[in-house]
Parts: sequence; structure tokens; C-alpha cells
Amino acid sequence: QVQLVESGGGLVQAGGSLRLSCAASGRTFSRYAMGWFRQAPEKEREFVAAISRSGSSTNYADSVKGRFTISRDNAKNTVYLQMVSLKPEDTAVYYCAADEIIRFPLGTGGHLYDYWGQGTQVTVSS
Repeated sequence: QVQLVESGGGLVQAGGSLRLSCAASGRTFSRYAMGWFRQAPEKEREFVAAISRSGSSTNYADSVKGRFTISRDNAKNTVYLQMVSLKPEDTAVYYCAADEIIRFPLGTGGHLYDYWGQGTQVTVSS
């Protein structure tokens, strides 16, 4: 098992940037592919980005491609989501998640992920 804790959310103006972090417990962090999801009020949970165990492969939702960058530092047991050119429609609670199964392409469905953080709120004002 792995425990995940997100941080870095907040209020930012449109066009601004935020960097989210997800800290994981345990020595087995590198055994998990990691993903970021988000959920806005009255909307379904949405895939944002995913990264393979080694960090060599990534996958992004079309809505964030070119603006968001997922990365990981296995030595620090941390995955990051760098967000630039933020838009009001990016407003949501952002969750990180861990997938214990090796798969290709990287999973985009929330049901494929085994462990979830508590979420961090990102609000983008217009």
C-alpha cells in the first residue's frame, strides 16, 4: 500500500501558474505508475496526466496538453504537476493516484488506479 498527500493548490489568476506536489509514503513508490485527475463541481472526475514508473513515459488529456507537465522524483517519493497558462475551466479539486499494474498505454480511467490522495483545490479566476 501507498499513502498519497497532495499539496500546492490555491487561487491563481487566469494565465498564471501553479505546481502541485504529491508525496507518497513507503519505499515502493517507483513500482507505481502515477496519475493526476481532477473534478469540478457537478462534473465527473476527469483524467489529467499520467507518468510511468521510471518517468520515461507520460500521457496527457487533450485539454491540458502543452500547458501541464507531469514529472516524478523517485528519490523523493514525489510526483509533480506543473501547470502554466491556467484557465478558469481548470478550476477543480486535483487528485493524485497510484496504479500498481504495468500497462500501456498509461491508464486514463480512474477505476484503474488503486490508491488516491485527499485532493487539493485549484481555483483559477477570470
